Amino acid sequence: MAETARDELAPDARLRITEIFYSLQGEADTAGVPTAFIRLTGCPLRCQYCDTAYAFHGGRWMAFAAILEQVGEYGCRHVCVTGGEPLAQKNCAGLLRDLCANGYRVSLETSGAADLSAVDARVIKVMDLKTPGSGEAERNLWQNLGLLSADDQIKFVICGRADFEWAAEQVRQRQLDGICTVWFSPSYEQIEPVDLADWILQERLPVRLQLQLHKYLWGTDPGH
Repeated sequence: MAETARDELAPDARLRITEIFYSLQGEADTAGVPTAFIRLTGCPLRCQYCDTAYAFHGGRWMAFAAILEQVGEYGCRHVCVTGGEPLAQKNCAGLLRDLCANGYRVSLETSGAADLSAVDARVIKVMDLKTPGSGEAERNLWQNLGLLSADDQIKFVICGRADFEWAAEQVRQRQLDGICTVWFSPSYEQIEPVDLADWILQERLPVRLQLQLHKYLWGTDPGH
């Protein structure tokens, strides 16, 4: 019965969803802000530090209208679409557009490996450029840099000193700080945040240190 109802949905009006939940934003420029999160299912990457492998498979099909209805129940202005890799589902762009049209401040957490060209200009793109330590650096689409605006954000997850030096070189050579805010985030429990802070200061890098607030509050449990 549920399968029949799912198949009757217009193909451009549904997405496979792992979870929708309400929590504090743990990253980027709205860290600490109450936010509705929409976690899409699926990801073509396999970063060694991934903490959302439960979103690789499964999930349930939801119509855009049902997604918007559930988000509306939280009564907050901020909505974050995340994954997995949300752009791995082609209909993600339509959901982003609908969320913006409904007056939400929408952010998209995406890897540097997904094409950003279809993303609504109103969406704040938080693009995670993959470092060598992730195991997926060769997947970065550097042409995405030309699609970012000053309101967007770039993130590097740093797994060690070699990652730091590689990311610092990308910032300098590509003048990333001239595009938008650049975050350096220590890979959780792989390096000490204080070490990354010291490296940033020693190298006088034009970046910001980012800690994943939600992990310090709730660990790696789903739904936060």
